[in-house]
Amino acid sequence: MLEEVRQGVARRVAGGGPRPHLSVVLVGHHPASETYVRHKHRDAEQVGITSSDHRLPETVSTEEVVELVGHLNADPAVSGILVQTPLPPQVATGVALEAVDPARDVDGLHPLNQGRLLRDEEALVACTPAGILRLLDDHQVEIEGRRAVVIGRSTIVGKPVAILLLRRNATVTVCHSRTRELDEISRQADILVAALGRPHFVRPEMVKEGAAVVDVGINPVDGKLRGDVDPAVAEKAGWLSPVPGGVGPMTRAMLMWNTLKAEQLRRP
Repeated sequence: MLEEVRQGVARRVAGGGPRPHLSVVLVGHHPASETYVRHKHRDAEQVGITSSDHRLPETVSTEEVVELVGHLNADPAVSGILVQTPLPPQVATGVALEAVDPARDVDGLHPLNQGRLLRDEEALVACTPAGILRLLDDHQVEIEGRRAVVIGRSTIVGKPVAILLLRRNATVTVCHSRTRELDEISRQADILVAALGRPHFVRPEMVKEGAAVVDVGINPVDGKLRGDVDPAVAEKAGWLSPVPGGVGPMTRAMLMWNTLKAEQLRRP
């Protein structure tokens, strides 16, 4: 994916177009966020996209975050804007995300882009769900007509990935903490997406023989990262994405894809 983006950027620049630019808004000093942002800048450099940090102190107000985002919205050189979460408790996350110009919303979290996704319209799609579909496609996992089960109903992963699978003609069931007989439902899945944030929640007895299992979980346990899926599931599944090294890198790659796409849509 990164190579495809690199080639797309090179073609755009060779044709006289502006080089895409990603602006990241980072509030405070959250260690995980610092790590994620470093990786994103490294990915951007690899594909020929320029990037910049815009840092604000931990004590910042919602209004100050919105003001900074407004300045970035008005900058014609900015292709994509990413407000890194989590934000401090005094900052209204929803307000900050909605301040981003939908045409520059490379995280795909603006209500307008989420609504367009629901209406089957052209949109910037949230990076993790889009990465999951690309992962399935590149491994030639058939989607149309298959039974898909998504465990987790967040607006960042669970709901949008369910919509994307539905758009590809899968029959989709969304499960959550109140779902009864979840084990029985998950065993029917040809495609099982685990995105609930509980380490090793999905056990082998919950998985259909030969199913494609996508593990979205990244849970720190005893200094190591654990997925939502028990590694023993690999003995039963046809496919299983690893943690770390599976959905995470795909999410970052989709951010680069969305940055190029945003620039192409805004200035064809």
